[in-house]
Amino acid sequence: MDLAGLLAFNVITGIATLVLITLGLGVIYGMMRIINLAHGEFMMLGAYTAVMASGAGVNIWIAMLVLPPLVVGAIGLILERTVIRFLYGRMMDTMLATWGISLGLIGLITTLYGNVVRGVSTPVGSFDIGRYGASLYSLVIVATALAALGAMFLVLRFTKFGLILRATMQNPRMAAALGVQPNRIYMATFALGAALAGLAGGVLAPISGVSPAMGAAYIARAFITVLGGGPAIVTGTGLASSLFGVINELVSFKTTPVIGDVALLVAAILLIRVLPQGITGRYLRRSL
Repeated sequence: MDLAGLLAFNVITGIATLVLITLGLGVIYGMMRIINLAHGEFMMLGAYTAVMASGAGVNIWIAMLVLPPLVVGAIGLILERTVIRFLYGRMMDTMLATWGISLGLIGLITTLYGNVVRGVSTPVGSFDIGRYGASLYSLVIVATALAALGAMFLVLRFTKFGLILRATMQNPRMAAALGVQPNRIYMATFALGAALAGLAGGVLAPISGVSPAMGAAYIARAFITVLGGGPAIVTGTGLASSLFGVINELVSFKTTPVIGDVALLVAAILLIRVLPQGITGRYLRRSL
């Protein structure tokens, strides 16, 4: 029973981690149809923000949960205004542009801080599940993922901004005819996606090595989960993260993490083969 409890705890943590690393990309790709290859580097910037802020004496919770989304959201806004906004409707061009941005960010951080692995101390301790130990910080990850997912649902479902955002993404010309400025909505959406990526980087900084190339470890899983989830950001991210998280953690528990990642990839290929539009492209089409 102790082992089963630990496995269940690891599965829930794995699902929450996938939600965190995917949600920002789901906003940018799922709503704007921009293949953001700099998503991993936005997470890296969030992690470095947490490292630098905590090293400067800022409260660890503010350094992890508040500053990363603010800083990376502002960077995303600047990049959208200076680069991305000129490339809307040109998927290949935006893909190449965001790839160039990712390489530039890696080079900039390497120049400033060196190609070394940094870290942030975990702000909470551990607890026991029977004979096994588990980190309390996993509960922080789960709580943050639930809060981020719930906040996105509330914004999209119950706020004027969410209504305007969804309408603009579905029919920008009609929205413009009704007085909405699509360019501002695109700017806000891209900044929101970048901020969510920064939040993920800040939250995951204590459990992962923070280095200029750390984004490469997350970008593939994020894209796989977004494609598997389909067009509905909140529902699709939650369902795909749950499916892939369970598969990854169970296989990793029985074998190794590498084989767990392979199992996740195989499951994603099979899912996309059966459901090319993702889970919410076939089912739950009216969901958010």
